[in-house]
Amino acid sequence: MTARSFDIVVVMDPIGSIKIAKDSTFAMLLEAQRRGHRLLYVRPGGLGLRDGQAVAKVAPLTVRDDPEGWFALGAWSWVELGAGQAVLMRKDPPVDAEYLHDAQILTVAQQNGALVVNDPQGLRDYNEKLAALLFPHCCPPTRVSREAEVLKAFVREHGEAVLKPLDGMGGHSIFRTRADDPNLNVILETLTRHGRGLALAQRYLPEIRDGDKRILLVDGEPVDYCLARIPQGDEFRGNLAAGGRGEGRPLSERDRWIAAQVGPEMKRRGMLFVGLDVIGDYLTEVNVTSPTCIRELDAQFGLNIAGRLFDAIEARMAA
Repeated sequence: MTARSFDIVVVMDPIGSIKIAKDSTFAMLLEAQRRGHRLLYVRPGGLGLRDGQAVAKVAPLTVRDDPEGWFALGAWSWVELGAGQAVLMRKDPPVDAEYLHDAQILTVAQQNGALVVNDPQGLRDYNEKLAALLFPHCCPPTRVSREAEVLKAFVREHGEAVLKPLDGMGGHSIFRTRADDPNLNVILETLTRHGRGLALAQRYLPEIRDGDKRILLVDGEPVDYCLARIPQGDEFRGNLAAGGRGEGRPLSERDRWIAAQVGPEMKRRGMLFVGLDVIGDYLTEVNVTSPTCIRELDAQFGLNIAGRLFDAIEARMAA
């Protein structure tokens, strides 16, 4: 390692099952390795505490951009987490009890000098659906409730709406519905678990036909291009996991305005890598756990988004 290099400790879903052509964590690992940093892969479930010290079971990791074999691991050992390390927290949702416990352990690592990306307090604070509503002037009409009647009244008011759980990802359990939908009652029963859980209703935005745009913020500043996830066939969801087609586009003036509303607060809270979801002129989600689309945008426009991220990480580590 060079004099300015340090350990990159990565907490992620099993590396053997990722799709490297689309995996943003993999792009980060390639960039970190290119810069001479040592990669340490945390065994899934391998975070813990030892007498108040954050620890992790890790193996040295090397990566290569080869779909036939993209990683190699060394021997497993326990390490303490603290100064001289940057921890990439890249586990996918749901943000369940296990996720929150891991984020609490990473707060201990942070208190002991580690740089955690993204800040674990922000990961706990920012539900990705609710976080958008911290910027209501950017959002379409939205209602969050456990009460089916409240959500039904919202659907009646707007004629057509999208209903979704607060803890889903990849388009899971998102419903497009109308006031006269005979399935509306059962949809609301399912999403609210008969009134025990919160669900979100949002006015349906017909601009989804042109794509659900993912705008990436690096240390509060937007990348110049977004990835529009365009629904295919009879599907109304644009999520890539739901079969959407990704198409890169330059940011519009409205996209940049939304990024300027959200970016400073993300930077202030230590959220170095954030994905905004924008449909038409409206912000719909603020993704802080494991935003994607680096690989697609890099390939389409010759960018190095992970390079920008590591410029920010290295500046913080130097400080």
